[in-house]
Parts: sequence; structure tokens; C-alpha cells
Amino acid sequence: MTAVPSAATTSGSPPHPLSDWRAKFALLALIWGMSFVFIKVGASALSPMQLALGRMAAGALPLLALVLLRGGRLPTSPRLVGHMFVAALLLNTVPFTLFGYAAQLIPSALMGIVNAATPLFGVVFSMALLSDERPDRDRVLGLGIGFLGVLTVFGVWNTLGEVAAGDRDSVVGMLFVVGATACYGIGTPYLRRFVAGSSHGALELSSLQLLLGSLPLALLVPFLTEAPTGVTWQVVASVAVLGVLGTGVAYILQYAIVREAGATVATTVTYVAPVVAITAGIVLMGETLTWNQPLGAVVVVLGAALCQGVVRVRRVAPPRPGPRPHAKGRRARARRPFA
Repeated sequence: MTAVPSAATTSGSPPHPLSDWRAKFALLALIWGMSFVFIKVGASALSPMQLALGRMAAGALPLLALVLLRGGRLPTSPRLVGHMFVAALLLNTVPFTLFGYAAQLIPSALMGIVNAATPLFGVVFSMALLSDERPDRDRVLGLGIGFLGVLTVFGVWNTLGEVAAGDRDSVVGMLFVVGATACYGIGTPYLRRFVAGSSHGALELSSLQLLLGSLPLALLVPFLTEAPTGVTWQVVASVAVLGVLGTGVAYILQYAIVREAGATVATTVTYVAPVVAITAGIVLMGETLTWNQPLGAVVVVLGAALCQGVVRVRRVAPPRPGPRPHAKGRRARARRPFA
């Protein structure tokens, strides 16, 4: 897909700060990293399915209103709507619900560790679904370094030991998170192959995705969950912010990143978001910082930079073979006439 120059670029005026996909990437990492604070508050009074539904509904409603105000229209092609429904299940309905249930069984740090495997799933499924996203050596190296960085940030040597000493609930919780990350890993390249090339804008596509993802939960929640109790204004505000920013605005940014930088790069936001989450926990919730967290943050940034092509590994070309010793003398003797 070729990029179309914007009006700002062609007119000579300075580009918008978010015109570069790297700026969108940083903003998306900030939003999703901060989302952990709002999820924690919302989960104090809502069930996992209720929280997932509230998050998607709060994100879909303002986006739909914005579409109407701008005179836009949601996609109506049955083929595109079908692909969008699959994408909504993979990127919203199923993983949001699985994370909610996993949070009841395992520590949030372990959820972050397993969730960091999203780019690895993304590489595998991108190779299967996208012909133009074959990972090169720098990208594979960046994925590996970034994953090691996330393990360092969360202190995996301590967390895994605690899980190993627990009961089978920990294993079930880890399987829930693996299922969620696998959904993210296949959902992003699926989105690029079947949806991102459409003529519709990110606003319309994001609105439709959240609307379609909300429908299954809207049908199931009344029958499978009880009415929540102890809902405070903090819970309502957290779900609203989580929906509008963490789901609505975030998915507009994700669509743009997938289109401009590719599905594999888009999934690496899960490397940076945990660093933001830890920083938010220290500043907003008074959590302490251990030695492994800043070290891991540096490794995470390095891995993401390799994946995005900001940093490249210098390849030293092998020396060219020079002329063999005395070759010149032999050629000179060969040209001499016989005496």
C-alpha cells in the first residue's frame, strides 16, 4: 500500500504531531499502560464479563457519535462486516473476558509476563497470513530481546517460582492468558489482511469493531452474571476512561499503526505498555521500584527499536578475497614471448 501525502505535507505546512506512526505507537503504549490502573478499580465491583462489556460499550458509543457528527457511515458490506466480527472476537470479546477471569486466579505480574508473548504469536501468524511480513534478522532479534526485557521487568525468576508452588488454579489462569495473547497474535495480522486495506477510515472501522464485539457479551451478561453491587463513581469513571481511551481511541491508533508500520510492529506495543504500567503504579499507587525494572525497561526499548527499524545491527561484510600471492608475476611471465 502506498502512502498518500497529506494536505499539510503538500502545502508545505508542518505535519501533525501524530502523523508519524512512531508517535502513535508511543501514545498507544501510554494509554494501554495506564489502563491497568483503571482495570484494577473497575474489577473491584464488576465481573470479568461485565467489565469487558462496559469497556467496549464505553468505547463504542462516543466513536459512533463522532462518526455521525462527521457525516460518516459504518461499513455495510456483508463480507467486510463478517471479517470485522471475527476481528472483534479475536481482539476484544474473547481476550478481554479471558483476562478478566485470569485476574481472579493469577497475579497481575504473571499476566503481564504471558501477555508479552503477543508479538511472538504475531510473528508466527503474520508469516502464515501476510506475504509481505516475513521477519528479517533484526526483527526476530528485537522480538527476542524485547521478550527478555519484559521478563526482567516483572522479575520472572520470582513469579514463576511462586506459581510453581501453588495449585492448579495458577495453571488454568496461565492458560487463560495464553489464549488471550494468542487471540491478539492472530487478530492483528488478520485485521491487516482482510480489513486494513478497505476504503473505510480508522474511525468507522474501530466503531464497528467495538459494536460487533459488544453484541455477544450484551446477550450473555444478563444470563450469566449477577447485578453488580458497590458500584461507586470511581468505578464508573474508571470504566468510562478505560473505554473511551483504552479501547476507543486506542483502536483508532492501532488501525493506523497496522496500516503504516505493519502487524508485527503493532504487536510490539505490549513490550512498552508494561513499562508504563509499572511507572504509573509507582507514581499513582505508591509501589516501590526494584533493580530489575529499570534494567528491563532499557532492554524492552532496545527490542522495540530493533523491531521498528529505529536501531539496526551492523553487519560486517566478509573481506573480499585478494589476488593470490605472486599471481601478478605469473601473469607477467605468461605474457612474455618465448626466447
